[in-house]
Amino acid sequence: MSFIKKHIIKFLFGILHSEAYKKYKQQQNNSWAKTNFKVFGKQSALPETFWIKNPQYISIGDNFSSLFNLRLEAWDNFYGKSFQPEIHIGNNVNFNSDVHIGAIDKINIGNNVLMASRIYISDHNHGNISAEDLGIVPAERPLSSKGPVIIEDNVWIGEGVCILPGVTIGENSIIGANSVVNKSFPKNSVIAGIPAKLIKTLEK
Repeated sequence: MSFIKKHIIKFLFGILHSEAYKKYKQQQNNSWAKTNFKVFGKQSALPETFWIKNPQYISIGDNFSSLFNLRLEAWDNFYGKSFQPEIHIGNNVNFNSDVHIGAIDKINIGNNVLMASRIYISDHNHGNISAEDLGIVPAERPLSSKGPVIIEDNVWIGEGVCILPGVTIGENSIIGANSVVNKSFPKNSVIAGIPAKLIKTLEK
């Protein structure tokens, strides 16, 4: 019996890791996206593994691609408080793995943006540093936004970057690995650090 089970498991493993199954799974994901997203552009593709909350508030342009574990969250309600979230991703945007984007207000990612892995972008805070919020268990503290996150065209975001609420990153900028970005920077900026600081300004 164990011999038969071993070969059944091997057979199923082969199917799940075959190119034909991956292609089928990709088609299923893209069909779901076209039906559920506000906009899902031409030649765009979701990864094999993803977690999407409220896709009706999310727009994705043409030629989007992402590696595994994509997480997009548009929160329209949290413990009785309502929001009007919007996530917009432009054309020719490429994510590596484990990109997490969460919105209760607005996050706008421009065209030709490239992101490495393990990136977190949020337009809101989960609770505030106040006596009132400290009296609430962390998981139930209210969400609040300091403003939208805007990432303009042609931005390159390095590994492990965290971008916080109310931040605008100007076009053609580069963000160094593991940076925490808590303020805005103009176009052509090279920034890095915790918190991120201007390293140099690029010149064409």
